[in-house]
Amino acid sequence: MEQNKNTTRYATSVLPSGLRTIHLPSDSPVVYLGYQIAAGSRNEQPDEEGLAHFCEHMTFKGTEHRSAWNILNCLESVGGSLNAYTTKECTVFYAAVPAEYVRKATDLLTDIVFHSVYPQKEINKEVEVICDEIESYNDSPADLIYDDFENVIFKGHPLGHNILGTSARVRAFTTGDALRFTRKFYKPENAVFFMYGGKRLPSIPIDASYKAVPNLPESSVSSTVFDNVSKTSTDNIIVREKDTHQAHVMIGCRSFSGSDAQLRERMSLYLLNNILGGRGMNARLNVVLREHRGLVYTVESTMVTYGDTGLWCTYLGCDEKDVKRCLRLVHRELDKFRDTPLTQHQLEAAKKQIRGQLTVDCDNRENYALDFGSVYLFHNKTRELSTMFRDIDAVSAEDIQRIAQTIFDPDKMTTLIYR
Repeated sequence: MEQNKNTTRYATSVLPSGLRTIHLPSDSPVVYLGYQIAAGSRNEQPDEEGLAHFCEHMTFKGTEHRSAWNILNCLESVGGSLNAYTTKECTVFYAAVPAEYVRKATDLLTDIVFHSVYPQKEINKEVEVICDEIESYNDSPADLIYDDFENVIFKGHPLGHNILGTSARVRAFTTGDALRFTRKFYKPENAVFFMYGGKRLPSIPIDASYKAVPNLPESSVSSTVFDNVSKTSTDNIIVREKDTHQAHVMIGCRSFSGSDAQLRERMSLYLLNNILGGRGMNARLNVVLREHRGLVYTVESTMVTYGDTGLWCTYLGCDEKDVKRCLRLVHRELDKFRDTPLTQHQLEAAKKQIRGQLTVDCDNRENYALDFGSVYLFHNKTRELSTMFRDIDAVSAEDIQRIAQTIFDPDKMTTLIYR
């Protein structure tokens, strides 16, 4: 086992199979652990939309050694929990267990990730559960508009389709489809095992038990790469009739990737985004639209980072008669950032707030475990709070104004409205 000696808090290693591991020790009686796999909806072929999420569901439905009931009951019977989710770039299987059951959880997770058999009889039952999830999501316009917006921004690219797929497509998937996708991507060298808690990482039986499948194509992300934020949507304002109680509005454009080359730009946008529409009640858009005028219940801005591109957007829900007024107020706030640099006092206050938020976030151990696992999967480095603070401190008022002038350029903005 190749051990990395360059970290002080984390223990990292690479197993002979190519699996990377990362462990953050803790005295907590609860341990969070799991696998993150670099395979998500952007890895699907045009006729496979929804397959990554389908495989996530079906991975719990039986292995070479365990039935679906055995999997369901294994950790629940000792008070633990088993969960999973799919994003556009990864699939995650993880557990939370009392510390004395770490070995049990590790064996189970390894078995379902690398030895699931995706039995057709279980697919026939679970597919309706997935379709219900799809229809439930379609009934929630405040959630649906985020995916719809990405479909517009990344039109023609694998990032430009939603993770769940369609009910018709999902009902057509078979055992063979699941095996083809997972054998291509669910490989040790394409995954990370992460653990938060316990004194030491348990031995992982993957090297002895994993059976490589020959003659399968190598896993990879899409070959279509976005290299900057200069491209625009062909439609600047899109209105879709949804017959909803509220109007739902998204405004945004492509932004910066997760690459080290765009670190300063990304951190500047991270700070800017938090000032503008972050989770604090003192975020400017919340103050202007909700607190001062009572126009919205929810307004927020978000930045999403992918390996080769990113997305910045603002969402709000309001009465249909107030859409134009809300848009005018949002653009007025964006223009302020473009036209006027922050004062030193404003900059330091913003940095103080975001440092505090990050510190509080670290106390949510489940989310923190998932976060440092993801950082290690995609960037092969550890998640250090001190490093993030250093990167935030390096951001200047000039950096933020420059990024605002780049991202908030009206010619690059796309607006999507449900009404």
